[in-house]
Amino acid sequence: MFEKILLKFTSVLFICIFLASVSVVSAQTKIIINAGKEIAPISKTMYGIFFEDINFGADGGLYSELIKNRSFEFPESLMGWSELKTGGSQGNLAVKNDDPFITGKTYGEPGNIHYLHIEVENSGWGYGITNEGFRGIGLHEGKKYWFSIFARSSTVNMGLKIELVDNDGQVIAEGSLDNIGKDWARHIISVTAKKTEAKAKFNLIVSRPGVLDVDMVSLFPEESAVIDASTSKPIPGLRKDIVKLLADMKPGFLRFPGGCIVEGHDLSLRYQWKNTIGEISQRKLIKNRWNTEFQHRLTEDYYQSYGLGYYEFFVLSEQIGAEPMPIQNCGMACQFNTGELVEMENMSPYVQDTLDLIEFANGSIDTKWGKARADMGHPEPFNLKMIGVGNEQWGPQYIERYKVFAEAIKAKYPEIQLVAATGSDATIFPNGAKEIEYLWSQWRQLNPEFVDEHFYRRPEWFLENTDFYDDYDRNGPEVFVGEYAAQSGGVANPDNRNNWKCALYEAAFITGLERNADLVRMTCYAPLFGHEEAWQWRPDMIWFDNLSAYGSVNYYVQKLFSLNPGTTLLSAQTSDVPNFNDKSKALTVNSTFDEEAGEVIIKVVNVSNQVIESAIEFQNVSKVGLQAKVITLSSKDLDAVDSIDEPKKISPTQSTISFDSSSISFEFSPLSFTILRIPVEK
Repeated sequence: MFEKILLKFTSVLFICIFLASVSVVSAQTKIIINAGKEIAPISKTMYGIFFEDINFGADGGLYSELIKNRSFEFPESLMGWSELKTGGSQGNLAVKNDDPFITGKTYGEPGNIHYLHIEVENSGWGYGITNEGFRGIGLHEGKKYWFSIFARSSTVNMGLKIELVDNDGQVIAEGSLDNIGKDWARHIISVTAKKTEAKAKFNLIVSRPGVLDVDMVSLFPEESAVIDASTSKPIPGLRKDIVKLLADMKPGFLRFPGGCIVEGHDLSLRYQWKNTIGEISQRKLIKNRWNTEFQHRLTEDYYQSYGLGYYEFFVLSEQIGAEPMPIQNCGMACQFNTGELVEMENMSPYVQDTLDLIEFANGSIDTKWGKARADMGHPEPFNLKMIGVGNEQWGPQYIERYKVFAEAIKAKYPEIQLVAATGSDATIFPNGAKEIEYLWSQWRQLNPEFVDEHFYRRPEWFLENTDFYDDYDRNGPEVFVGEYAAQSGGVANPDNRNNWKCALYEAAFITGLERNADLVRMTCYAPLFGHEEAWQWRPDMIWFDNLSAYGSVNYYVQKLFSLNPGTTLLSAQTSDVPNFNDKSKALTVNSTFDEEAGEVIIKVVNVSNQVIESAIEFQNVSKVGLQAKVITLSSKDLDAVDSIDEPKKISPTQSTISFDSSSISFEFSPLSFTILRIPVEK
């Protein structure tokens, strides 16, 4: 009996030891990179950025104007402004539209038709107006700011004073203008901030009795305004810190101006590009369609001044080295809102606007719209290659309108590549899956160059669908994944966060996009921007307040892919990869070759909380370098986020490793996204 028990115990012990040994062996994942098996070229536009004016993305954000409602064109004409009385002063404010100033060329509808009329009865210590800015005015100590204004006065020797004050009412910057004449004229002065302040206010003060008319009351950081020496006229620019974050990504394209902004809540609020070019002071302001879209984040002071317009988008694309990708309204308002349609017999103006846009971008200066571009300061063409027709549209009504656009564009500009849509995310619009299936059946017949797909889903979906495009039909248009972001709390949920779990699982998904580089040619995260105090939607890739900007951890994932795309997709085979759960592996891997650098780039995402040991082997290489660059993005806390206070809490680290053979052992850290750049000779 004892012998039987001992035999059973010995057998069980042997089995346990055997299983343990199997577990140890299987713990080492094998990664085989075949440098001789090139699958597809990586598109130069594989990783780009998508701008939409949501979350104060333009006014109050990228566009560096510091005065809200500078031209008194808001429907509530003094929104953002309040009367200022000091030392017993008395006066009256009135917004008028008789005999407004008109300057420079405008190409769209009439724009700036209102101005502020100030009558001072008793000047006291000063009478005037105060502006609150965009959730305050951000000033940096020692920095200069350009103040400009259009003004006229029937009072002889009329002057005015400007102040920037902190929360305690202390003056931290000031300046003055004298001898304002009876005719409209622009006046410019520079002021310097004595203190850093996130919530400053702007005061415009009249210090003597009389009458003063003012318009385009404007304040820009000097570092974002280029001064034309011949006219001393500021050419307003963009926020330097935000532009740097974009440029640092080296994006392949810039999609603009949206998004649902293109469609509008109804067609009266659609984006009309001609209203956004020409003299900035004459561009027509419009209500932002995100103004009251979400009850949880009503933003009734959200308007578009179009200081950031189509010309500026093209110039920005050029400056950061990105291909411009404008999206045009196709005669349909947002189908999540009114779904208003232009009748087919009335489509001509919409189509002509798109043809005119292409001429504006690419036409010679001998053409009407090419000359308009040149008059704005850019005689050389912008070299536009692609354009989107519609945004998140669906149904037969979209197809019939797309056909009209496609026929007209291809007839005049056959070289222009067209981007068509598949509605929104299939999970969040009516009968989404069926609608997308219908649209794809049409696109495979109509054959636009690209079809745009959107994904706003839970983080787990991104991890579980790294193979999403593996079995897509290759006989048809190529894919543009034009909007995607993991939603930690649910679509449009105000509790969503840019946490590490979302970013890590997105990284796993992107390895699948890159692994299908023969089909997926462009990708971008959305939305791009969020103001810390004025957002409507989250998560967002880049966040800012009035003083600083930072990239979320999702930004760093996007940036690492964008900076390390390689030129050719290689075969990357894995074996003995541990399971993460019953739907996903713990490790996702893909590899590319960088022809210029002579390096194999291996991208690996480890979603488990364990170190994963790997053996990396190369095939069809004559030599492997003895040192490699390692870039790692990781955190032990899946709920961790970057923030204004800790902007680089989760950010990439870089190191090097050395080895002595073509077989490399490497340990992938828990919850990490790792890039290995290894020199090889094929």
